[in-house]
Formats: sequence, C-alpha cells, structure tokens
Amino acid sequence: MSFSLQGKVAIVTGGGRGIGKEISRRFVEAGAKVVIASRKMENLERTAAEFAGLPGEVLPFRCHVGKKEQIEATVAAAEERFGTVDIMVNNGATNLEQGPALDVTDEAVMKMVEINVLSSVRFLRLVVPKMIEKGGGSIINIASIAGLRPQLEGLLYSLTKSGLIMMTRSWAYEWGKHNVRVNAICPGLVRTDFSSFFWKSGEGGERIPPNQPIRRLGETRDIGGIALYLASDESTWVSGQTWVIDGGATAR
Repeated sequence: MSFSLQGKVAIVTGGGRGIGKEISRRFVEAGAKVVIASRKMENLERTAAEFAGLPGEVLPFRCHVGKKEQIEATVAAAEERFGTVDIMVNNGATNLEQGPALDVTDEAVMKMVEINVLSSVRFLRLVVPKMIEKGGGSIINIASIAGLRPQLEGLLYSLTKSGLIMMTRSWAYEWGKHNVRVNAICPGLVRTDFSSFFWKSGEGGERIPPNQPIRRLGETRDIGGIALYLASDESTWVSGQTWVIDGGATAR
C-alpha cells in the first residue's frame, strides 16, 4: 500500500495539539502541504517547528472555527500558499456544559452547534466546489462514539457529533458522483487534554471505560493512521462511512 500524499494540500482544524496534531503529522510525513488551524498560535507554531524536518510543508494559521470570517481567511491562506485544497479535516470542536440536560442554556446550544457543526458546513461550502472542479477530494470529519450512543450528561456533545455523522453520510451521497469522498472517524476515549475530564482520576491515575475490551486509553496515533488511509488514494472507493476506533467499547 502507498499512503503518499505528495502534491496534496490539506487543512486540519484543531491541528496544534491532540488528535489534530497527530493527523497533521501523518499527512506531513506523507509529503502533504498542510495548513494547521486553531485558536492558539503558540500551539500551532510549536507544532510547525516540530514538523520542520518532515517531507511535507506546514503553514500554521490562527482560526477560531466559530468565526465565519476566520474560516474564510484560513481557506484563502491555504489556496494562496499551496493551491486548491484536496483534503479537509474537520477536527476542531468544543464541549460545553457537561451536566444535567435540564441545565443546558440557550447560549451553550448555539455555541456548540456553531463550533461543532456549522464550522464544517462553512469550510465545505468553500472547498468542495473547487474539489469538484479538480475532479475529487477527501473530507474527514472527526466525530465521536458519543454521536453513536448518548454520553451521560453530555447532551450537546452527543447532539452535535451525531449531527456531524449524518452530515457525513448526506454529503457522501450527494458528492460521490464528483469523486468527493466524505467519511467520519468516531474515536472512543483518547488520551488528550481535550478529553482529560473523562479519563483523569482524582488520584492522578487513569479511568478506562469499564465496558472497553482493550484495557488501555486510546492514543492519538490510533486515530492518525485511519485518517491517513482516508486521505490517501488507497481509499478512493470508501465514502459515507463511520469509522469507529474505540478499543471495542461499542462492541457490546
């Protein structure tokens, strides 16, 4: 198998740390030109410096995915520096108001939808027409197993991630005739700062879901390899799928 991304241009949101950083690393190692985008420029610059010796190229670009004008600026910067976007990874997300469903506020609903759902719509509205003109592309949406089954006291996160999964299928159905492939990855509990609320115990140890057969936390590398496959030409007949990477947690 060849997972070369030589000559490909990618945007990865949330690319400065965690799962987004690992996906970006895999892409740059495979020769891609990658725009890593997130709110904190210091994380992006540190990541870009770490990737400096790899075969591809990296452009760190500050982008709050909840801001339409910043999304537009990110796509414009990618096209100006590298050319038409071939691979779009919608990874940037937030998780607000973990708690009882009746405590959810209107403001939290609107913010979660804007960041976790609308941001993907806004990015794809900009990049997909040019993918179609070019003859195809790959879109990878980072969802969650919380979008497949309810997360206790995590209504909004489950809501937005399930929405992203359904959008993945709808987009794949509509754009497949143009060779634009759309897939979702649903990680289980992965050891990142973003998910630390769920896996860090009060004693400084780790909490592993009791129903998970593989008795370890997921690592970002467990997600990066699937993303590389979906971005590469090895997966040109793969679209509309939900890839569950969770240590077997949803097997039961």
